[in-house]
Amino acid sequence: MQQTRHDTGWRGMTMSSQLGRHARSTPDAVALRFDGHGLTYAELDERVTRLAHALADRGVRTGDRVAVLALNGPEVWESYLAGVRLGAVVVPVNFRLVADEIAYALTDSGAVAMVVDAAMAEVAAAARTQAPGVATVLQVGEEYEAALAAASAEPLDVEVDENGPAFIMYTSGTTGRPKGAVLTHRNLLMHAFSQVVTNGVDPTTEKVHAPGTPMFHIAGLAGGLPPLLLGGTHVVLRSGGFDPVATLDLIERERVNSIFLVPAMWAAVVAVPGIAERDLSCLRRVSWGAAPASTTLLRTLIDTFPQAEVMTAFGQTECSPVTTLLRGEDSIRKLGSVGTPMLNVEVRVVDELMQDVPPGEVGEIVYRSPMVMSGYWGKPDATAEAFTGGWFHSGDLVRQDEDGYYFVVDRKKDMIISGGENIYCAEVEDVLAAHPGVAEVALIGVPDSRWGEAPLAVVAPRDPAAPPTAAELSAWCRQRLARYKCPREYSVVGALPRNPSGKVLKTQLRTEHSAGDLVAAPAV
Repeated sequence: MQQTRHDTGWRGMTMSSQLGRHARSTPDAVALRFDGHGLTYAELDERVTRLAHALADRGVRTGDRVAVLALNGPEVWESYLAGVRLGAVVVPVNFRLVADEIAYALTDSGAVAMVVDAAMAEVAAAARTQAPGVATVLQVGEEYEAALAAASAEPLDVEVDENGPAFIMYTSGTTGRPKGAVLTHRNLLMHAFSQVVTNGVDPTTEKVHAPGTPMFHIAGLAGGLPPLLLGGTHVVLRSGGFDPVATLDLIERERVNSIFLVPAMWAAVVAVPGIAERDLSCLRRVSWGAAPASTTLLRTLIDTFPQAEVMTAFGQTECSPVTTLLRGEDSIRKLGSVGTPMLNVEVRVVDELMQDVPPGEVGEIVYRSPMVMSGYWGKPDATAEAFTGGWFHSGDLVRQDEDGYYFVVDRKKDMIISGGENIYCAEVEDVLAAHPGVAEVALIGVPDSRWGEAPLAVVAPRDPAAPPTAAELSAWCRQRLARYKCPREYSVVGALPRNPSGKVLKTQLRTEHSAGDLVAAPAV
């Protein structure tokens, strides 16, 4: 029997297909919550259809790129779903970027349309002067709502290839220009399926998820997909300076089952006075990722949320993003590990010649998975390099223990080589983070006339009025690390610079501290 395009669309494996199914089967279930307000699946489905028509009426076609530059809110999720429904490629843009950086994303992706938050209108207009290909803009607010009201609510007759591009996610760009990782519809839905199965989610009770990251970030995108898959509720956190008290209020009010935050956010949450008296019984899973966490923070999380699994999620944008998970039962037994591969992820740890290294030795973790991107947008050479030998090269250095659990040693590009010795930043940072006077720390390599490179620790103290001295930190490290691993110098700062993903901007630190005020560690 020949099937129509409309029938094929109903069988599709896209975010839009999932939304449509739940809109038909459970139209009154709550799909989205934000700032005390919600949308049912029926309401969200209609708004997404109208927005897709509005974009099509403005010339957007299948395969065109639609940029979204907005603070967290329902309109971002609607724009993502509408772009997918139309068969366009969505380009989330970091709302903290300046005009030149936004223009780069627009021109590199070849975006033809933008959905823009009113708060970003001025910087978006400046960026468009360098990106003439952006022919149409919808501004969130009255213009956006008027466009939806005027558009058709009839289902679109568009066939979307699930193996085609759905999103171009620009990597954080801590070094050089960001690259656009192309994620397909299948990449993202396979990730959602694998995440639900690997996490052991009970679809009848665990349906309220809150990814606590900006929605332009891969964690903000992927974190909204499990509830969409399960017909659950996606709780969107407001943008702005992170407020740990407001976050705890939201968990209680919305009865959130699962929440993802980066380590710096979790550190603020567990430090909230009176957290033990709050009703957080709804939480079944607390997870972290996107940046390293100290073992001290992990122990605190385990103690603070005894009723919930503490989940370590590890991966990167190019992998949709999670590749390995440390399940709750292993959080204490394998403290500090990023766990084992998620369902549908194949892993190797290799040397520079793509030879497997033995357990216990350090190598680069490489992947094969249906969740791995199709490539970098418009960058065939970078794509070929990333897939050298038929595996995706992560750039992460890890070791595997005798039980098959992986431990991150460092980013390959952040490794310090001093006097011929490899110094893995994460190891030293973990030791310093456990010092009672240290709030956060980053280790970088700075030029050294004798050793080529020397490790410098940039430290933010818990009490700025009484920071730990170089002598104290040096003694602390020398008790816990081989001598060559100990920082030669220390620099005390108010806070570490981070990108919106929560990653420390080590490139910026290297620039700031390559020739500045340094405190030498005493020779003891």
